[in-house]
Amino acid sequence: MDALTAGKLIRAFDRLHSVSYFVPEVGERFGALGMEGRTPYLAVRSAPMGAVGGEVVAATFYNFNPALVATAIPAAWELASPETVTAIRYEIVSEALPRVLGDELATSAELARAAVILRRAAEAIPNGDGRPLYAAHAGVPWPDSVPAQLWHAITLLREYRGDGHIAALIVNGLSGLEALITHTVAGIGFSVDFARLLRGWSREQWAAGVDSLKTRGLVDDDALTPAGVELRSRLEDLTDELAFAPWRSVSDVDVELLERVGKLIREAVASSGLFPGGAFGPRYGELR
Repeated sequence: MDALTAGKLIRAFDRLHSVSYFVPEVGERFGALGMEGRTPYLAVRSAPMGAVGGEVVAATFYNFNPALVATAIPAAWELASPETVTAIRYEIVSEALPRVLGDELATSAELARAAVILRRAAEAIPNGDGRPLYAAHAGVPWPDSVPAQLWHAITLLREYRGDGHIAALIVNGLSGLEALITHTVAGIGFSVDFARLLRGWSREQWAAGVDSLKTRGLVDDDALTPAGVELRSRLEDLTDELAFAPWRSVSDVDVELLERVGKLIREAVASSGLFPGGAFGPRYGELR
């Protein structure tokens, strides 16, 4: 196991984490509380930190427009406490994942084994130093069902990696908007229009971010320059290194199982139709 392989593995499971934002129960349950638009996403992901303000959420999420965050946080905490939001989120995950995965996969021995391996990796995270979103989620009790435990383990590893990724972005001088632009124009994440809408940036703000990157020689005609490609590779390599510590306990045999289960999960999520059409770029899922 090396840092690059670990990075591939957590990305292989990332879509299972992401479905928790798109299942219909999210709109239904949080809509009943009066939370609309981007408020449920912003609330559920920040709730483990407590009733924090919008500035804290914008800082830890990094690539959201702070003005968008301010429309939802801290007003969300007047509709439901962070503890209630987190409880509802885990109820949704426990109820929805078996449906998304399908009964055969959700109850399979391989998925149960993957949950054990990833829980062990998550529990091997050395500490939360400099990792605020990970540290907050680490305080959430482990759920009971196997699919939900798998989801929680993925979430811990994902947030741990994400906190380190922000550190890498800061060291390399990319703002949240600039980081989002470089990721989307590379074609490996959200499509440009979907990313801009989802993260709350106006066309004018996005264009200004592109111009800033062009001035630095990182973007040209809405594509990464060779310097931009090199920067993205350097960022991802550093992120993988910063996230590697908990994966040292994973054996080569475990890696093979995780790769198989990750593929099955990706196929199940793709078949669910939960993600909107046009949401992803042409190279979505590639590493660099």
